[in-house]
Amino acid sequence: MAKQDPEGFAALFARSEMPKARARRYAIGDEVEGLVGHVSSDAVFVDLDAKQQGWFDRIELGEVAVGDRVKGRVIAIEDAGVKLAKGFGKDAGRAELQLAFEQGVPVEGKVLAINKGGAEVEVAGARGFCPLSQLDRRYVEDPASYVGRSYSFLVTELKDRDVVLSRRQLLEREARQAREALYGKLQVGVTMSGRVTQIREFGAFVDLGGVEGLVPMRELSHDRVESARDVLAVGDVVSAKITKVEPDGDRLKISLSLKALAADPWEGIEAVAPIGQVLAGQVTRITEFGAFVRLGPGVEGLLHVSELGARMTHASEGAEVGQQVLVVARSIDPAKRRISLALAPPGAQVGAAGGARGPVYGAVVRATVEKHENFGVFAQIEGTRGRAGRALIPTSELGIARGADARKELPIGTVVSAKVVDATEGRTRLSIRAAHDDAERAVFDSYRQEQAPKGSMGTLGDLLRAKLSK
Repeated sequence: MAKQDPEGFAALFARSEMPKARARRYAIGDEVEGLVGHVSSDAVFVDLDAKQQGWFDRIELGEVAVGDRVKGRVIAIEDAGVKLAKGFGKDAGRAELQLAFEQGVPVEGKVLAINKGGAEVEVAGARGFCPLSQLDRRYVEDPASYVGRSYSFLVTELKDRDVVLSRRQLLEREARQAREALYGKLQVGVTMSGRVTQIREFGAFVDLGGVEGLVPMRELSHDRVESARDVLAVGDVVSAKITKVEPDGDRLKISLSLKALAADPWEGIEAVAPIGQVLAGQVTRITEFGAFVRLGPGVEGLLHVSELGARMTHASEGAEVGQQVLVVARSIDPAKRRISLALAPPGAQVGAAGGARGPVYGAVVRATVEKHENFGVFAQIEGTRGRAGRALIPTSELGIARGADARKELPIGTVVSAKVVDATEGRTRLSIRAAHDDAERAVFDSYRQEQAPKGSMGTLGDLLRAKLSK
């Protein structure tokens, strides 16, 4: 009996009949693509084909995981395999520099100095020159800040000892590639993470992975923001919602929003600013017509100038930015996002009911004269603040002689007793004359009761004179 081969017939057939996969021959400068097979502390190993594996220095790729597809360039062929990188490193020689020029492979260079027109760059053991306009994609405000730093460049001209470089072309190429890779993801409504790259007076730019988007000032927060630097700093990692994607030449114009990902405070405005309840707030803005008061994140109300004082023509006369105030919400319009505020009564506590009760018709109150008009004076009823407690005393109800000057008879600050003769919502009228008449009638009624058993009482004048003579 023939001896059985331990490997089996199928294995022998496969070894003898099936062609062997040939390993591709790589050359320095070749562009390659493969799947990440293993990630160590200092290297990333990539499966290039069935037979060969390449590796990147860990720092070259940043954050990657097993199974990710990556691209690179062959920068060295070694016994251990194929060494990969995004471009040639600083130790590249003249041959690699020529290859980088011919194939558009990036090379690493260190900025040594800034001179007229550009930057001197050490690259592949040679001195290169990068025009200032090619140092970055945007206008370079401080070229000196690049000195001492290493960047990747493209070789745009190579003749004898002249090496002309461009970082801008490389950045634009990478941006185009990133844009093409991200294009399918850049849809309105999608949430993406990115890193803040620039802060400007109109907003902040965020790098979404090779493509930048702008977060306008109004989209930074539900709160009113004076400067983007109050919310973000360069280098911050943020999540933002894409609100607009538009072609802009060979680029994409992307608008982002941080505010869209935060809860809308106006959805529960009744809990934030209950009508009639005393609220604590801080003055954030002053205008001619009033002071805006922050009641919570993204929620402001208006304290009208008339609530601050009858004589004020500008809110700055009665409030200042940063001032802490106690207020009461008088009305809320959620559709227009408007809250009308009034100052809380003196001594009010946060959370207490602060809705000022209107004056009662017929009551006699004390009030302080605040403002003179041709038709009368305005006075603030004691124990109230703002319009709810401000009343008009018409000229005919001042109780002064006809033709007398009310400004002299009742100067600002005078405290008077007056009767409420009109308590209509939003319109309160007082009468000093009516209060005087009531007081005189009360004296007469009291005296009449005292003298009733004694016979005739005489005239009202007689009774008053008799009362006053006692």
